Amino acid sequence: MDNYAIEMLGITKTFPGVVANDNVTLSVKENEVLALLGENGAGKSTLMSILFGSYDPDAGIIKIRGKEVKIKDPNAATALGIGMVHQHFKLVHNYTVAENIVLGIEPTKHKLLDLATAEKRVQELSEKYGLKVNPKDKIEDITVGMQQRVEILKTLYRDADIIIFDEPTAVLTPQEIDELMDIIRRLKAEGKTIILITHKLKEIKAVAERCTVLRRGKYIGTVQVSDVSEQQLAEMMVGRAVKFEIDKEPCKPGETILSIQNISVKNSRGQIAVKDLSLDVRSGEIVGIAGVDGNGQSELIFAITGMSPLVEGKILLQGKDISNYSIRQRVEAGIGHIPEDRRKHGLVSEFSVAENIALKNYYKAPFTKHGCLLDSQQMNATAATLIQDFDIRAGEGPATKAGSMSGGNQQKVIIAREIELSPQLLVVAQPTRGLDVGAIEYIRKRIVAERDKGRAILLISFELDEIMNLCDRIATISKGTIVGVFNAGEVTEREIGVMMAGSKKEATV
Repeated sequence: MDNYAIEMLGITKTFPGVVANDNVTLSVKENEVLALLGENGAGKSTLMSILFGSYDPDAGIIKIRGKEVKIKDPNAATALGIGMVHQHFKLVHNYTVAENIVLGIEPTKHKLLDLATAEKRVQELSEKYGLKVNPKDKIEDITVGMQQRVEILKTLYRDADIIIFDEPTAVLTPQEIDELMDIIRRLKAEGKTIILITHKLKEIKAVAERCTVLRRGKYIGTVQVSDVSEQQLAEMMVGRAVKFEIDKEPCKPGETILSIQNISVKNSRGQIAVKDLSLDVRSGEIVGIAGVDGNGQSELIFAITGMSPLVEGKILLQGKDISNYSIRQRVEAGIGHIPEDRRKHGLVSEFSVAENIALKNYYKAPFTKHGCLLDSQQMNATAATLIQDFDIRAGEGPATKAGSMSGGNQQKVIIAREIELSPQLLVVAQPTRGLDVGAIEYIRKRIVAERDKGRAILLISFELDEIMNLCDRIATISKGTIVGVFNAGEVTEREIGVMMAGSKKEATV
């Protein structure tokens, strides 16, 4: 007989307009890595939020190690040995690593904060699990990958032996993902029970023993990972066959739409992050920028879209110098932008889907009446059409608050808005980050469709397979400089990887 660390039986949870979990059952064995797989909005995070005490179920029971429990809040979950590493980190950026980890359970000595003891314990845990985190570093000074390790340490500091990872690789680079997989293996080796919420099939195959699949809030089944292929997992998740590679015709490039000429850009700390960079993008082509995170990609995007000023050089859009244009002027000139951080730069979480769709052109037709009044009826009608066209899971339709939706559906709202604007240039950063395979397939098809309409598309992605699959030309960036530009098919993934590290290869275009 199997020993289960967790049993969730008949769990049901509803929100306005949507049944998030519909009589779901989940069983997790002691000391196993169980993957929880499903499309965006399938109910995975809701189910785990119930286990962690963030939500109360409408029906169903929870057993921890065979004993029925009521988990009313996260403190109750912590007392049961359950920890959760959230997709969106809950950290105070101007606090140190150790201060964040002990927040709420601060050790004291003579009624004073005993930070030295906390730092020592954090250091011990960091070394034990190979996390390599300095307890004295401030959160604002460390990478996203390191911030995630701090979240893991928070659970370990609280003696969690059941750890839930909610989409842990959505914001990580490929190198950081590999390191996280090693950390999960080490946690398992130390006797921890792991639930991995994900829709990245390679990660499931890499670390999970079993996989439970949800689809639209319902339990589909649990399989032994070694017995199924990635294709079979994808079909269980979306209910149909999924293509991992996009079929596309050769591009037919036309005139130069974007011309970046010898630009330099500073980062938020005043350091030069992009140096003397030049690149052209033509209509009817997708140009991809491949590089390790932190090599000037964000600053380049900010410069093109008007979020950061140039130090030198200029940017031309269809031959016109837009270097000093405001963000609105660039939007009106024909630039669309799908940002890498959807929550920070893409959406207003408290706004409805309809309001977010209209965010860039609310002040003109068709969204205004008499030049000054918002036409909410037209906003809702446009949003309803895009919700259907882009398969956005919005429980209350156009009135749904953007912040209440899953990350993948938030991303679809942004992509729908930007494509609806019919821009001449579409700047696309990490378009499929955090999306399931069905949504990835759909969004990649839409990007190619925009190319085929004659749009110029600049794609920035840390996913090499996405770059190789989608792009007609590939530029590699290292230390803020373009190392080489190549036609797709004339450079291998390995060669791109070498150039991302800073080595040069003679360009063929």
